Order: sequence, then structure tokens, then C-alpha cells
Amino acid sequence: MKAGPALLDRVAAVTEEAGRAILRHYRTGVAVERKADSSPVTIADREAEALILRALRALDPGIPAIAEEAAAAGAAPAEGGERFWLVDPLDGTREFLGETDEFTVNIALVERGTPVLGAVHAPALGVTYGGLAPGAAWRSRAGAARQTITARPVPADGPVVLSSRRHGDRERLAELLAGLKISTHRTVGSSLKFCLLAAGEGDLYPRYGETNEWDTAAGDAVLRAAGGSVRTIDGAPLCYGKAGFLNPEFIARGRDGA
Repeated sequence: MKAGPALLDRVAAVTEEAGRAILRHYRTGVAVERKADSSPVTIADREAEALILRALRALDPGIPAIAEEAAAAGAAPAEGGERFWLVDPLDGTREFLGETDEFTVNIALVERGTPVLGAVHAPALGVTYGGLAPGAAWRSRAGAARQTITARPVPADGPVVLSSRRHGDRERLAELLAGLKISTHRTVGSSLKFCLLAAGEGDLYPRYGETNEWDTAAGDAVLRAAGGSVRTIDGAPLCYGKAGFLNPEFIARGRDGA
């Protein structure tokens, strides 16, 4: 299927269906297992991933999907191809377990290394973000009309800086912030940081430390569609399908070039 508005609508609906499955386990004291890297995984992660993979195969069986839990179990290729899905069924499992509401379902379509379509759904917040890059980005809240969103230039009083609540190199982040005139520094869980940049509610998200491609691809697509950017420390656009699906350090920004 072509990466267009109709496909994005269907993918967004899949994220919302997965979100409903996740919420059935939220605040229920689910059992926690540990993966080989010591990160947590729950039945909510696994049920959401199985649902998403079935739905994506039904949409287009010719597009392979790389998903977090399958990759953790060794059931993923060494690297991506020309066109593939990247799936994080529950981004922010620690946020889910900590009951902060800041966890998301992420699905992105990658073509030739670029995330061209992405949907991010935050089940506990009742909000979905979608983006076609290049193109347009939108936000949808339950019971409200879909709203076009766009990244903003950095305000005169300085950027709103977003960072991870639980991950990243805090010392290096502090060094960066010490050299900047900033308006506010917010800590936010999961891929919501990309979405807040896309919606003009933040300006800068530096990420020092390791991330996987499925952590970033959907939010990256939304942000690019809204006019923002995600670039490596040396300024190159973040690309996808790399060996091992590991990202280098990056900085996500609001209005590109701002």
C-alpha cells in the first residue's frame, strides 16, 4: 500500500486498538519479567505487539515488520530493507508500571531509511498523533475534531527543553543546558517528547545514550511531518534500518533550522 492519508488513518486505528488492549492491564499490578538487557516486559507489551503484527500483515503482507519484543527474542533480521514497519507496542513500559500515563504505542513505516509515516497513541491520555513526512501532522483527542499541528521556531525567551525522565546521560544534558538560555526544562516519558515538539509545545530534545530505532521512528515521522527534525550529533538526519537497529545519539528540534 502507498504511504498516504488512508494508510495513516488505518495505522492510527491499529495503535488505538492496541492501546485499548494495554489499558485492560493498566493499574492492575501485572507481573513483570526481565529481558536479556534487564529491561521490563509485561503481558501488555506482548498482547499489543501480537495485535499490531496481525493487523499490519492484514494491511499489506508484503511489508515486513520489525517489532521490539520479537527482536528481543531474536526473531528479527539483522537490518532493515527498502521498506518495513518499525513497531514499539508499548513505549515506556517503566512509565506504564509507574502509572504516570506517559506511555505510547508506536508504528512507523520506513522507506529507504526514512520514516515516512508514523502514528503515536497515548492510551491513558486519550490522544493520537499522526504524520506523513513530508506532508502534514495532526493530533486527535477522544471526542474532538482532528487538529493540524506544526512545530514552532524557538521563542525569544529561549527553548522549552524536553528530556527523558528515566534514561539518557544526565551529566551531558546538564552541560548542554548550562550553556543555553532556556525557558523551561520538562521531563517526559516515551515518544511523547517528539509529539510535543511537533505540536509546538517544546523546542529541543537532546538524547544522549542508547535508543533503538523502534523507540524513535514513529515520533520522528510525526515531527518531520510537522516541520521539525531529528539529527545526529554531527548534523545528519537520523536514518533507519541500520545493523542492530541501534540509534546514535541525536537532537530532535522543533521548526527545522530554528
